[in-house]
Amino acid sequence: MTECVPNENSAEAFQCLSQKISEKNVGVDVFFIIFAATLVFLMQTGFAMLCAGSIRSKNVQNVMLKNLLDACGGAIGFSSFGFALAYGGEDPTTISFIGSKHFFLHGATHLYHKWFFNFSFAATTATIVAGAISERCQMAAYLGYSLLVTGFVYPVVVHSVWSESGFLSAFNDDPLWGSGMIDYAGSGVVHVTGGLTAIIAASISGPRKGRFHNKKTGEILEEPVTFPPHSVSLQVLGTFILWFGWYGFNCGSAKSIVQKPTSVAIAAVSTTLGGSMGCVTSLLTRAILEKKKTGHFTYDLTCAMNGCLAGLVSITGGCAVFEPWSSALVGMIAGWIYLLASHLLVRLRIDDAVDAIPVHLGGGIWGLVATGLFAAPYFVAGAYDKITVPVGGLFFTGDFSLLGIQLVGLLFIIGWTAAIMVPFFLLLDYASFLRVDPLEEEVGLDVSHHRSHAYNIEDPSKAALLKLLDKRRDKDKLFGKQNKFEQIVKKAISDDENRRSVRFHSDVITLE
Repeated sequence: MTECVPNENSAEAFQCLSQKISEKNVGVDVFFIIFAATLVFLMQTGFAMLCAGSIRSKNVQNVMLKNLLDACGGAIGFSSFGFALAYGGEDPTTISFIGSKHFFLHGATHLYHKWFFNFSFAATTATIVAGAISERCQMAAYLGYSLLVTGFVYPVVVHSVWSESGFLSAFNDDPLWGSGMIDYAGSGVVHVTGGLTAIIAASISGPRKGRFHNKKTGEILEEPVTFPPHSVSLQVLGTFILWFGWYGFNCGSAKSIVQKPTSVAIAAVSTTLGGSMGCVTSLLTRAILEKKKTGHFTYDLTCAMNGCLAGLVSITGGCAVFEPWSSALVGMIAGWIYLLASHLLVRLRIDDAVDAIPVHLGGGIWGLVATGLFAAPYFVAGAYDKITVPVGGLFFTGDFSLLGIQLVGLLFIIGWTAAIMVPFFLLLDYASFLRVDPLEEEVGLDVSHHRSHAYNIEDPSKAALLKLLDKRRDKDKLFGKQNKFEQIVKKAISDDENRRSVRFHSDVITLE
């Protein structure tokens, strides 16, 4: 920072004051970006809690470690190659496929805040897959996927859409069809990329044992088996943390609180309304369908949480260019899309342990399309400096141009991601590096891979329980009361012996 000392010359004094204000504004914006990035990084906690709560208790440690490795692998991959391929050497006067500078962050000191913000996005993209292929994926395969996505696949998508040199970018001096693709915070860049990778991985790895096929005969079941979540509390906690972090995701994408405070505020409103409507719509629609099927209203909490997340995903692409009413409408339709996509996955026998694919892929595709329909021209002008011609959604302008660009961008993301990830997962599957051994899956990945349980509940000893029983018997005889405690103690002893038997056999399997 250059020190400026004003003198009596009024022109120089004004210039000095302007310089100081500009330097302070840069500091405010850097703080804003880093603060927003920390909120996005907190979403890793939300994903971990949501995934852990949604699966069976015998696999909790494993999915927790994979979420942790997403953050670590994302940092390594995005600092080594990802950031350079995404933003290195960007120039608004040219078009390029990938970046070419700042590998291993060399010479990028002035861009560290930008790296940190985009790293948190890259890690989020990788984490989407963790839940979809839970309870059956090998650790080495998962770490390899995380490095590939954050170091190569995702950065190319970022460069094309968000870099100043991207052929789809709205930040180029000559954007495609006058506007470029509008994906403000990543319905397509983040969620379609992650969701498509998830459906590829889930399809190639296959469903969990007993989900769609009989474990003994291998025959297709008439009704798929539902594996209930082991902790609804963790699911709800994870959902709220994700929603909280989403404000950093969407509001932080303005990049400047000084120059674009209105866009930040619009993004906050849109995020709130989109998530809320997605939740309520999916919950009530599911309840009505259950009423018609069974004659009773039932309210599915998991459905409500995923509907909320689908609404948040769908609002992400146009969060700074939507009117409040259109934000609510987009979120409402996202709730229906989640229900349809979730049902379709089951019909196709694609096993997604946490419904990440309907939420992120379904919600992400709808988010890109919705921006082409509902983007308000006056909000677009405020959010994008390089767009100099009136640009808006079909329902505002009657022009199909923006919707067409959105569809071109969607096809590019799908084509690029599939071209890399399909061969990658097929190769892993062919080499037997993708899926765990069937016996390890049956026992649980916590025991077979980590040699311990996620929940180690200490039970009272049998001797202590029997001693307590004798004491209660003497007391009941003294006061002439009926002894109801004996049945409770006997059941506790029986349950304890059963648990110890399961743990003993699990330990033997681990040692072998």
